[in-house]
Order: sequence, then structure tokens, then C-alpha cells
Amino acid sequence: MKQPDLVLVDGSSYLYRAFHALPPLTTSDGRPTGAVYGVGNMLRRLRKDYADAHVAVVFDAPGKTFRDELFEDYKAHRPPMPDDLRAQIDPLLTMVKALGLPLIRESGVEADDVIGTLAREAAERGEQVLISTGDKDMAQLVTEQVTLVNTMTDKHMDPAGVEEKFGIPPERIIDYLALVGDKSDNIPGVPKCGPKTAVKWLQEFGDLDQIIERADEIKGKVGESLREHIEQLRLSRELATIRVDLTLNFDESSLRIGEPDVATLRELYRSHEFNSWLRELDESAAASPATTVEDSDADAPNYEIILEQKQFDAWLSRLKQADLIAIDTETTSIHYRQAELVGLSFAVETGHAAYLPLAHDYEDAPGQLDRDRVLEQIRPLLEDPEKAKVGHHIKYDMHVLAAVGIRLRGVQHDSMLASYVLDSTATRHDMDSVSQKYLGITPISYESVAGKGAKQKTFNQIELQTAGPYAAEDADITLRLQQALWPRLEAIPKLAAVYRELEVPLIPVLQGMEERGVMVDADKLREQSAELKDSMDAIERKAHDVAGQSFNLGSPKQLQKILFEDLGLPVVRKTPKGQPSTAEDVLEELAVSHELPHLILEHRGLSKLRSTYTDKLPEMIDPSSGRVHTSYHQAVAATGRLSSSDPNLQNIPIRRPEGRRIRKAFVAPSGYRIVAADYSQIELRIMAHLSGDKGLREAFERDLDIHSATATEVFGGEPGSVDPDQRRAAKAINFGLIYGMSAWGLARQLGIDRQSAQEYVDRYFERYPGVKDYMDRTREQAREQGYVETVFGRRLYLPEINSRNGQRRQYAERTAINAPMQGTAADIIKRAMLDVADWLARDWPDVWMIMQVHDELVFEVPEKQVSDFRTQVAERMAGAARLDVPLKVDAEAGIDWEEAH
Repeated sequence: MKQPDLVLVDGSSYLYRAFHALPPLTTSDGRPTGAVYGVGNMLRRLRKDYADAHVAVVFDAPGKTFRDELFEDYKAHRPPMPDDLRAQIDPLLTMVKALGLPLIRESGVEADDVIGTLAREAAERGEQVLISTGDKDMAQLVTEQVTLVNTMTDKHMDPAGVEEKFGIPPERIIDYLALVGDKSDNIPGVPKCGPKTAVKWLQEFGDLDQIIERADEIKGKVGESLREHIEQLRLSRELATIRVDLTLNFDESSLRIGEPDVATLRELYRSHEFNSWLRELDESAAASPATTVEDSDADAPNYEIILEQKQFDAWLSRLKQADLIAIDTETTSIHYRQAELVGLSFAVETGHAAYLPLAHDYEDAPGQLDRDRVLEQIRPLLEDPEKAKVGHHIKYDMHVLAAVGIRLRGVQHDSMLASYVLDSTATRHDMDSVSQKYLGITPISYESVAGKGAKQKTFNQIELQTAGPYAAEDADITLRLQQALWPRLEAIPKLAAVYRELEVPLIPVLQGMEERGVMVDADKLREQSAELKDSMDAIERKAHDVAGQSFNLGSPKQLQKILFEDLGLPVVRKTPKGQPSTAEDVLEELAVSHELPHLILEHRGLSKLRSTYTDKLPEMIDPSSGRVHTSYHQAVAATGRLSSSDPNLQNIPIRRPEGRRIRKAFVAPSGYRIVAADYSQIELRIMAHLSGDKGLREAFERDLDIHSATATEVFGGEPGSVDPDQRRAAKAINFGLIYGMSAWGLARQLGIDRQSAQEYVDRYFERYPGVKDYMDRTREQAREQGYVETVFGRRLYLPEINSRNGQRRQYAERTAINAPMQGTAADIIKRAMLDVADWLARDWPDVWMIMQVHDELVFEVPEKQVSDFRTQVAERMAGAARLDVPLKVDAEAGIDWEEAH
């Protein structure tokens, strides 16, 4: 179509569509935002795409309309507006105005009538009109000059499009709507007349008047229905007709797009946690690097670049007198093993910060203070354990400083961890996200100072006038975040204790483990990689034989053809694009009845092992240490568990022998052994503690095999008579219920019918009623307070626990049951790590804690000390928490990690 002169937006249509179609988004405190986000996204795009057009955004006004007078039951069946939607109307209207878009709400009529009138008037002036709507009724307004567009799907509809969709031209749409009626608006129509019948009649008779006049010619029960409802049909036509003759007091000049109200938009985006929009807004509005911080204060920030010794001496004096120092490092890499120190930034009061450049080496870079001399001057301050420091992800800064010989001590706060402990699910915990959420500030982005992609500079190449404000702002914002977040944590003593006694003290422990690294035998991995390749080739040949043709096992398109067309296997699920899914769970279901899906799964599993571990791990060995150095993350997993990356140690698959063999490549250095100390069934023990179930507690107190004990309870018989299949089923039930597995999921895992699985679950709850009570109690508590807690007070907020979306609500309920157990297990192993680290430093100076994986700690221990250490470390770890059932730790040793199991 031609570029429109007038764009009319059916705001009311989009409001309801966004509310019902999009996920029920909420802020961290539970306020609904989905409709505002959905419509706002469409309006922002529209404002950009049609900047030169006249625009009107039209919403229904509150109160009755003329149609209510025509028909008392008009829209009578429509339920009242949901409270979650009603709460979003005012913010949305505020957004429309703040975007500079003309807003119209006309009493006594509907938005459709306002749009119809404005469209007719514009068309009469010879203008092109685009109506943005998702309402099919608007098709009656389409002409050569009036086009519809559904901005959410980007589908346009001109007269030919109307006829293609409905089978009739636009001028017959009113008649069509009158015949078929509209359940949502309670327009009666003709009973028994559906869309196909209505189109057939209109094509045969011409229009509604002719249909009424020749009603006697229409046979059958639908003809009888038509004749019985002639008067109702005339009313339906009047109700379905969009008025185009209103008297509106709007001229073209009032429908021009205005300048956005940035201040109002910023506050709206901040309060609704539309962080990406906030970032766009601030980046486009920021004329200088400091303006984003300046916007949050009455006074502009004072940032210095330290180039003179006198300046440095003054700052050093200020740092020594400060109660708390915010510190940040600037480097050449985000990877701590490759990062070289470029500069340091400090802040001791908000709005005042300094950047100390040490290694900017671009052409014509100004002279900088001697790095070695400056670091020696500041070393005593940084290494002083009594001088309090705060950073954002300060573990990284500890690594960077350690590389230049400085051991950072005195870390009392980390604003990343404060945000994480306060609410792990409210936002991501990088500085930009946390600053936007808690300060309403969008920090200067790295890309804005360093560039993007292949042309991105490392920090040493960035001009000081650009680098200085960026670096100083990081320290300033870190201090601001600490001042904003710590009082919130203090207001919840249990959370403050998790932060102060667990997370912050763990930082140097993890930093030490990362720095030590773990030895990996590259030759063993290459050998395994070659064996995996041979196995994959053999599986591929067998798969080709079974399929009767050669094909690429990694191609979903080829798999779809072979599995569902050539072999005729049932389509279990489709992709969003409507293609048969070949996802892992689908293939698992198909593998029950055919060999080929099983072979594809085998091939995928081996391929992932090879690409992720056996091929990649040798490349990750640090040439300076000869070891692999992972990164542990405290602020990623919502439940409190640690995660790791580069490499991800938590995801090494151990259910198959090929996966377990990878652990054989994690080896002890000469003269040492690997000791792996693993909590035994810790989450089930926590379940026994939380639920108070007598049967579970007794089993653990007697140190029974919990899965055999459960099998005895569920299937009957004596403990010694449990067969392997019964124990396997009991194990699936024990762990499945913790993770919220349904009877259907259990049935699929065990390969039994759903009814049998449900009987297992029912018998389990009969034998362990305390578990069922715990689950019911926890779900209800989560609904009431919006969060659950671990034994030690860590919280997991569940913003979707009362969602209208059943699938999301059920997921939140499963999380509510599992999170206290998984989170408590995370807290226990962190407590163990802190205690063991102190113990090693004091009594075992030659022992190193090198890995944490799930419920397991891994150590390098001198050969002569292995026996004593195994016994003592198991005792210490078992004492990390006092539950109503005993904790049990198994500690084994070997020349490699696999042998230590």
C-alpha cells in the first residue's frame, strides 16, 4: 500500500488481545504489566514506522454506548474486566500520551465508531488511511483508500484481502456479521447460521435485504431459523454496523505526533521494569557519559582522571579515611585468566569518583603514573582486611589484582550478591540491570565507549576522556547500589544473614578454587574423542541401514521426512512453525516403538559429549598453569546453587559410561590423590526434615537404603525382597516428587501406563502422608506470601504463583515445593565450603579444594594424608547443618575423579 496519511489505532482491541495472548508479565512485586508491554511495544514500533503520518490512538471511554440502548443485553455475556487488566489501563494511557501520540476516548460510542468516522472523513479528503486493529469487524471499513493492518502480526488487508479471508467483499461484512452474530458482543445473529452458510447466502442472494425478502426459498432447519429471527436479524445488523457519521471535534492538526515526554516515559519504564526500553531511552537521550547518573541527582557527578602524583596522593589519603571503598578494575578481557589490568576506579561518597589509568597505550595517550610504583603505594590499603571494600562481582577484581601481586582483602559487600540475595528472580544481576531496577539509572554501556563487533577496542585503546567517566561511574554506581540494597537486606534479618554469613565470605573461597584450577589429561580426552567418533560413525551406519537410506542425523528437516513421512511414525508434537518436532523428549517417546529414534538419541548424546568436553577441554588448558580454570557463579541459579562455566562442571553427564569416563581425565598431580566428598541423598533428607514425615525420618535415622525402604512401603513385602525394578521405580518416585513430576511423567520414565503410575504415587502418599501435607502446605504458603524459604532463610520469590495461565502457575507450584530443598542443599554445601576452607588453611596446608559440583566437593590431597583426610572431611561436611535427620557424606579417593567415586 501507499504510505498512509492517517494511521488509526484500535487501542481497545489491542488491550484485550495483549492481555489474553501474551504471558502474564509482572513486576518483581507482582504488579501486572503484560498488556502495557504488549500494546506499548506495538505503539513504539508504530511511532517509528509512521513518523510522518497523522495518528490517533482510540480507546473505549467508560460508560454505556448507544448500542446498550438499542439492545439491553448487548455485551451482557462478556465477563467484567479482570482486575489485572483494569490496573493496566491508566499506565497505558499515560504511555500513549508520553509517546506523543494523540489519544481519543469519546463517550457514548465505541472506539470502532470513532475510527470509522475519522477513516471516512480522511478518505473523503482523498487521503490514504491505515487502521491498526486485530478486530475482524473493522473489515467493513476497508476500501481502496482504507487498509487494515494487524500490527502484532504485520498482516495487511485491502479489499482483495477481505474477500480472500471472508469470501465476500468489504461492503457485505456488516450483513455477514449480522447473520453469524458475535458471541463476545452478544450480537444474536441467526441460530444455526455459521460462517459458511452466511457466505453461501450472500453469494447466492446478494445482500441481507435480499436474504430477508427471499427467506421462504431457503430450505431446512436453518431456513426455519432464519424466518423465525428476521426481526432479530435487523437488530443484529444495526448492532454490527460501525458508525461513520459522528460529530467529532478533531481536525488534522490535533492528530500530529508530538515530542515524547522523556521524564514520564523514564519513570513509567522504571516502575514497570521495562529495562530494555529504559536502556534505549537513556542511551538516545544521553548527550554525555555522565548524564545518566546526573539525571538521578540534583548535582552533576564529579569524576576525576588521576594523572598527577599529587592527585593520587590526595585520593590515597581520602581512601584511607573512608569507612567503605567502592572499587572496580578495568582490564583487557572479561576472562579473568586473560585479563590485564588497565586501570582502577574508586568511590567513597556518591557522586564523587576517580579513575586511575595505568596502561592506556593508544597513539598520543597522555602520560600516566608508573604502574608498579602506584600499585606498591596502594597495596597496603587493598590488602588491609580491616579496610572495608565493596565491588560489583568483586571476585573478578580479586583475580585481576592477584595477577599483579595484590591480594584484595576486607571485602564486606558485593552489590551483585546483595541484589541476588534480596530477590534472585527480580532481575539479572549485572550492573546495568541492577542499576536500572534499584536506582533508575542506566549506566554508560561498554559498547558506547569501546564500539561493537570486530572493531571493538580493548580498554587500553580507549581515549581517557571517554574511558575515565565510564570507569569512574562504575565505582560510583557500585557505592550507590550498596547504599540502596544493604538497608533492604537489613530489614529482613534472615536474608541479611544469608548475604553476610554465607555469600560474601564465599567470594575468596571460590576465587581461590578458580585460581588453583584442576589438572586435565589432554591425551586421555583426545583418545576418548577418537573413540566417540568411531562409536558415532557406527551408529550413523546402523541408522542408515534402519532407515533404508543415507541422511544427515543432525538435520531436523531430513529427520522429519524420514521419521514421519517415510516411516509413518506418529507426530507427537509440532514446532511453533507447525513442523513435526524431533526434540529429545519426542524421540524418547518414539524410541519405545522404533529403533531409529533410539539411534538418533544415542548419536546426539555422543556428539554433545565430544563437542562440549572431549574436543573442547584440551583447548581450555591454561598454558601458564597447565590446568583448566572454571568460573563459579553465585548469582545465576535462582535457588542459590552455584553454577559454573568455561567449562561447565555441573553438566558433565554421568548416567552413561561415556560421560563418566570424562571424569577420568580430571587427574591428580604427582604425589597427590583426588578425594571426592559427596552428600548422600541430601535433598531427600531435607524433605524428611521439612515434612516431618515419620516414615522418612525413621528410614534415614536407621540408615536404610531409602529407595529400597520406599519400594517396601509402596509395593509391600520385606526390605530384603525388593527387586531391582521395584527399587528403580521407588527411586524415580522419591526424586520425581521432589521435582514435581506428575503421574504421567512417572509413567513415561518407568515405561508403564498412567493408571499404574498414579497408583504408585497414591500409595507413596498413603505411606508418607507428611510429604503430601508438606506439598499442600507449601503451595498454599507460596500463594499467600509470594515466596518460599530455605531452612536458613534464603527466599525464592514466585511471581507467577497466582498466574491466570495454568501452565505457568503449575510450574511455579512445582518450584515452590522443590526450591526449599534445592536451596537448603545449596546453603548446606556453601556452609561446608566455608568451614572446610578455614579448616584447610589452619590444619591441612597441603590440601586444595579444587571443585564444587552439585552436592560434591573435590580435593587434591597428598597421598600420605588421604586416609585421615577422607574420614575427617566427611565428618566436617556432615556437621555443616543440624537437621532432624542425620546428614551423610561419602568420601572416596583415586588417581582421577572417576576413580574417586
